[in-house]
Amino acid sequence: MTTALSSSLHTDVTVLKQLTAIRLDVAIWTARKKLSAADFGSSDLPPEKLASLGSKRVCNPDDLRIFAALKARAVSLLERTGVRFLGGWAIPEAKTSAVVQELSRIGTAFEDAKASFLSRYDEAIRQWIAENPGWESLIAGSTVGVDTVRSRLGFGWQVFQVSPPRGKGKATVSNALANEVGGLAGTLFDEIAKSATETWRKSYEGKTEVSQKALSPLRTLRTKLTGLSFIEPRVMPVADLIQTALITMPAKGSIGGMPLYALHGVFGLLRDPVALVSHGQRILDGEDPADILHELVRTQREPEAEEDTVPEETDDITAPTPFADDTVPPGGPCLDSLGLW
Repeated sequence: MTTALSSSLHTDVTVLKQLTAIRLDVAIWTARKKLSAADFGSSDLPPEKLASLGSKRVCNPDDLRIFAALKARAVSLLERTGVRFLGGWAIPEAKTSAVVQELSRIGTAFEDAKASFLSRYDEAIRQWIAENPGWESLIAGSTVGVDTVRSRLGFGWQVFQVSPPRGKGKATVSNALANEVGGLAGTLFDEIAKSATETWRKSYEGKTEVSQKALSPLRTLRTKLTGLSFIEPRVMPVADLIQTALITMPAKGSIGGMPLYALHGVFGLLRDPVALVSHGQRILDGEDPADILHELVRTQREPEAEEDTVPEETDDITAPTPFADDTVPPGGPCLDSLGLW
């Protein structure tokens, strides 16, 4: 988080009453063991001070991919709902029940996949050996028993409330906790910027039109901001700005022209946490989100208008307006602009 952003944001420790902390505890067997010189027999190998050996896979990694996918699903759930905090996530207390229910479903899927894998573990090892002829002894000599694998696969989580301490050492611990809580808003805006950047690169960059699916990440960001709006006053205004953009989008079909300009402007803002806070403050100070969105659209259109303008030799000193607010680029859909263009 930048210094400018850090100095402009602070979350009061009292918000802890509205937050629940969740920490994931997921273990995944890597099916890897360190290579040793003995694995290569009499082959000449460089000394350890020059190079170190890597690792060997004792099982097909495809058999373990489901566990990583389920962990990623759980992380995504918490990222969409909460903000990083104390090694886990702080989520709105109002959403705790729904999040825990989904974690339970993911945990059940993990346990089912674990039981299935363990039931065919020996066969999976034999198949992996058969798929790697010439290296049978290297693999067979490094396998572990099914009970070891069972102990290294697990999915769990802890849910807890955080509150300032009482008693001896209260001041020191309270200050440390206050620092963690105080940084929540900055962490949230940084996470929004990171997610927006990923979405921009994946779904928007270099495209003249996008599908309706491209709006889904934007709705997810708005939901996250809305749920955590109590941690800092400028959070909800940013959510309102996103909603202002979303309601101008066509209900179906591809999105191009003016609506896409609006999305470009919004993502340009969301990708910059400092500008994000600044615009949130402007709305908090009374500016209409629609006016700010209109400004963002103009910012996106002006460079293109300048590129399309060809200077002509003329005695007429009256220059044409770079663009008119009611102009829709060729191919752009006609829709109610809600006063934005």
